[in-house]
Amino acid sequence: MIKRMQMRSMRRGIKEMDLILSAYAKRNLAAMDAAGLDLYDALLHENDQDLYQWVTGQVPSPKAYADLIADIAQTFQK
Repeated sequence: MIKRMQMRSMRRGIKEMDLILSAYAKRNLAAMDAAGLDLYDALLHENDQDLYQWVTGQVPSPKAYADLIADIAQTFQK
């Protein structure tokens, strides 16, 4: 499951999200619990344009993803 999510993180629709999500997946997926992995898996089904706007703060993220998006945004800023 983790390998599949890592691959899906690297092969997105836009290059920016490839870079952001692959860095996040590499650093965090192995340490996530089942609930965290389920939430990340659900996030991977979202549209890349929406994800990019959420991660960069252009548009507020849905409440269900708020903490995860904030964590991804911190990885992106590093």
